[in-house]
Amino acid sequence: MVCTRKTKTLVSTCVILSGMTNIVCLLYVGWVTNYIASVYVKVQEPISEKKLEEDKGDTLRIIERLDHLENVIKQHIQEAPPKLEDNRAEAFTDSSLFAHWGQELSAENRRLALKQFQYYGYNAYLSDRLPLDRALPDLRPSACRNLTFPESLPEVSIVFIFVNEALSVILRSIHSAMDRTPAHLLKEIILVDDNSNNEELKEKLQKYVDEVNAHKPGFIKVVRHSKQEGLIRSRVSGWRAATAPVVALFDAHVEFNVGWAEPVLTRIKENRKRVISPSFDNIKYDNFEIEEYPLSAQGFDWELWCRYLNPPKSWWKLENTTAPIRSPALIGCFIVDREYFQEIGLLDEGMEVYGGENVELGIRVWQCGGSVEVLPCSRIAHIERAHKPYTEDLTAHVRRNALRVAEVWMDEFKSHVYMAWNIPQEDSGIDIGDISERKALRKKLQCKTFRWYLVSVYPEMRMYSDTVAYGVLQNSLKSDLCLDQGPDTENIPIMYICHGMTPQ
Repeated sequence: MVCTRKTKTLVSTCVILSGMTNIVCLLYVGWVTNYIASVYVKVQEPISEKKLEEDKGDTLRIIERLDHLENVIKQHIQEAPPKLEDNRAEAFTDSSLFAHWGQELSAENRRLALKQFQYYGYNAYLSDRLPLDRALPDLRPSACRNLTFPESLPEVSIVFIFVNEALSVILRSIHSAMDRTPAHLLKEIILVDDNSNNEELKEKLQKYVDEVNAHKPGFIKVVRHSKQEGLIRSRVSGWRAATAPVVALFDAHVEFNVGWAEPVLTRIKENRKRVISPSFDNIKYDNFEIEEYPLSAQGFDWELWCRYLNPPKSWWKLENTTAPIRSPALIGCFIVDREYFQEIGLLDEGMEVYGGENVELGIRVWQCGGSVEVLPCSRIAHIERAHKPYTEDLTAHVRRNALRVAEVWMDEFKSHVYMAWNIPQEDSGIDIGDISERKALRKKLQCKTFRWYLVSVYPEMRMYSDTVAYGVLQNSLKSDLCLDQGPDTENIPIMYICHGMTPQ
């Protein structure tokens, strides 16, 4: 999943930005400070030497702190493990991996743990030492434990998608699914390997699968891609291999909590056009502790980065914490009636890698007669990685995918997406591929307008009706300077070197 959440609040909306957006914002502060130190001071009126020395000292101290921050941030966004200098023990001290874990490890074990962290984006060293069947705290609202469900519920196929995942993390996902899903409801588990190059995921994983299937023939299926297809097409591959009436599509770094399945299957049995998301909790990437997240709906901004939202007022008025939460979109992992998923067009396989497909699905389901819900009584913990495994430039893929969504589903509001990405609506220079099939799908399903969606489903989404122009404001006297939101918390405008990123 692309989304992350750092704050725990029940009332305020939690805006989830991409890893890259967060990084740009943080590193940008460093750039501004360096620029102020090297350029801005030069164009001021002469000031006293004493004041200059004081300012210089303050600036240097700020830059020193920001340099340290920059090093920490860079360790979070590495997409491939950087080379470790074995003779530098201080390299370990800056890693966020050791902020709350591992202080007692030897230097050699720290080196090993850090190497694995840089590769996987989470603490695989610790994961390998945790039980596969470890207990999880029951974080459901207390009233969920008193609910009863129909005896006859549809079976579910659980699909796990992975590329170069730690074996112990995959096995813990499988074990939690098997241990916490009633046996008569879990038909099969499907593993989709999107062309991993990690040797451990071939022979060792296959050996585990064979051992399980020796007791339950055909229970675990493995689908292996001959080339990397990305998360979107991998999810569709998993769906194609599934045979149960209901399909649950998940990342392979989750842990299912007790009682997760019955509420989901009940809602889908009542109405097959419901697409369901569980309520997510966080598995901390450094120490694998479970962090409880507040109950939320799931939405997005105009760049189509997903967001956690405060549940709507209608939900609060019910005063029932077990009630389904109406949700404008999906975060990424979801459960759906297998045949209905095909009827509404699966996922858009014309998208690349991942990012935006979850938003597109949510919009499409609502506009075409279905609904999306988050269930408080179904809780699943998910590792929010420190960095992503697929690509170094996720932002470019999300942008391209977002434009496909805009052109097919958003009608006159597609301009909002172009504006959010700060690119021209005409001749954007971005090839979004062929969208004729997706437009034909919309026509075939006789879907409602995006205006209806905004008014009826996502009224919290801000609309911009009187925009005259958008882009950068460039200084006519010094063309390399642009108006910028500035590093201060109030975003006081400043002049800064033109870089074309979000703050401009």
